[in-house]
Amino acid sequence: MSDVIDRPMLDQETAAATRLKIIDCDIHPSIHAHSDLNEFLPKRWQQHLKEYGSHLRTPYIGTTPYPRSSPLIARRDAWPPTGGVPGSDLDFMRKQHLDPFDVEFGILQVLDLFIFSQQNLEFGAAIQRAINDWQLAFWAHRDPRLKASILVGQDGSDLGLAEIDRCAKTGEYIQINVSPRANEPLGRRRYWPIYERAQELDLPLGIHVGGYGGHAPTGGGWPSYYCEEHQSNAHTVASNLTSLVLEGVPERFPKLKVVFIEGGFGWIPATMWRMDQHFERFRSEVPHLKRKPSEYVKEHFWFTTQPIDEPDEAKHLRQLIEWVGIDRLLFSSDYPHWDYDDARYAFKTPLTDAERRKIFNSNARAVYKF
Repeated sequence: MSDVIDRPMLDQETAAATRLKIIDCDIHPSIHAHSDLNEFLPKRWQQHLKEYGSHLRTPYIGTTPYPRSSPLIARRDAWPPTGGVPGSDLDFMRKQHLDPFDVEFGILQVLDLFIFSQQNLEFGAAIQRAINDWQLAFWAHRDPRLKASILVGQDGSDLGLAEIDRCAKTGEYIQINVSPRANEPLGRRRYWPIYERAQELDLPLGIHVGGYGGHAPTGGGWPSYYCEEHQSNAHTVASNLTSLVLEGVPERFPKLKVVFIEGGFGWIPATMWRMDQHFERFRSEVPHLKRKPSEYVKEHFWFTTQPIDEPDEAKHLRQLIEWVGIDRLLFSSDYPHWDYDDARYAFKTPLTDAERRKIFNSNARAVYKF
């Protein structure tokens, strides 16, 4: 996205120098082959992966919810010409995404191997450790624009804390990632030690949609269709925002920053309004809350833009952005997935140059301290 995109009178050199650089908060790298992890994964777990594979917290162990017409949930043009799956070739990622869109920083979000959803928590921790090291060796060290997240399984919080401490010592990770589909809602006290450590380390908590928590992803049961499954991501993050706020996480950890990733933002105003309404009626049940729920949301939570909501009328998107707050939004592309948001066209409503700078760069710069 460019501040000068509609100013053709500027020469190309001037335009390039003044172009708004992007901080993309959701880029998905992929493993080219399981053997890429061998240098980071002990022999025991290499053999385990080969012999037993994944044992997930879901009844659909051998299937994927994603449509066959879009293999690996990727854009059709994202398959590298050198082979491998979308997101597995750094040079191709540079050519297709990082360079043409002037990505100043890109935050890596790894989904491979269902790392948050392993029923065997010890195996899950070993995979998370290997993935965390792989992010640095294969991506962040090869392109300084790419930034790694510490991936931890919150349901084995002791193992997660050990991994956070191990990675944090390097100073090379910019957030701690957990899954929204856990064994329990994320506001529960069993997860508080992770939030406490994140606050101590001054690292944002990233919550990227996906994973399998062992429960149906909707309050009504298991979806029949992929479009239901995809829609349920918004339900999942909305329920976890509610849990975190009403269980008192931002009150208990006032310096913790939480970023919901790839959950969109169209659901946020109604969720805040409903929480505030219930708080007024039932505040005696939650005396640990000192302020209205919406006030916590507006101070402690951020939301990436993808998948951006696209109402029929541009003015409705504009109103939505104003309700959520310009300062709460961080641009994300979801590269290389099929519902990727192109930075040039994602916002189908007028934005001022100042608003563009906030959404596409300065908000993320402040949250992640680039």
